[in-house]
Amino acid sequence: MAFAIQFVIDVLSLGGAYALMALGLVIIYGILRLVNFAYGELIMVAGYTMFLASGSDLPWIVMAVLAVGMAILFGIITDYAAFRPVRAKSVTAVLITSFAFSNLLQNAALLFISPRPRNVPLPDIFSQTVSIGGAITPVRNLITIAASIALLAGVAFLMRRTTLGIAMRAAATNFTMARMLGVPANLIISSAFALSGFLAGVVGILWIGRIGTVVPGVGLEPLLVAFIATVIGGMRSLPGAVVGGFLLALIDTTLNYTLSQDLLKFRDAFTFSLVILILLWRPDGLIRGPASGQRT
Repeated sequence: MAFAIQFVIDVLSLGGAYALMALGLVIIYGILRLVNFAYGELIMVAGYTMFLASGSDLPWIVMAVLAVGMAILFGIITDYAAFRPVRAKSVTAVLITSFAFSNLLQNAALLFISPRPRNVPLPDIFSQTVSIGGAITPVRNLITIAASIALLAGVAFLMRRTTLGIAMRAAATNFTMARMLGVPANLIISSAFALSGFLAGVVGILWIGRIGTVVPGVGLEPLLVAFIATVIGGMRSLPGAVVGGFLLALIDTTLNYTLSQDLLKFRDAFTFSLVILILLWRPDGLIRGPASGQRT
């Protein structure tokens, strides 16, 4: 019984983080049809914001809010600096600009902060454990589950019950038609980058809460996870991103529990093999997005 509870908690906590990562990526892709390769650096920005703020007397919750705010700000800056100037150009130009902006942020962190890992202050609750049905689990896993449920519900409400969410869904379905009907294109795109930055900021806190340090390349693994989850779930589907995130977490956790120590080092190879099998079965992802749509 304790084993089953521990397994479920691990899947839900890891899946919640993966789902939030995937949502931040697919929100941009749904409208622009482009992968934001600078998304991982928003997580880095959140981590370094908390590190730099640790020298002050600010309460931890204020530092966390500041970190999320900086991720939102840099998300919007990504739109203005990397996407908007070349949005009407070729897809290749936008992708290269996205890579360049990502590399610029990483090198700025290397130059102005440090290439070495830096400890990020975390409240004591992140290192505490709790017993549930005989299973000993870190409290941070429960925090991740609670935060993920709240944010996923909040994003679902935003997309279905607010004017901004409906406009974003319309833009994702057919951007050209949405503009002809009066949807302000630049406002919608900036709002999408801001929402993506918000999710990246929260993910940054949860992700760094697991590892305790921040380095310039800390966002690379979350970016890769988000990309794989969106491919599995469906590149243009918000529910698909969530399903893909939890499915990827289920695969990773199952392999962690079942593989021997000798094979555990090859876990990523097993994971990608299963992902390939899923894509051979469902090349468009588990849940298809809108049938139409054009990049602006």
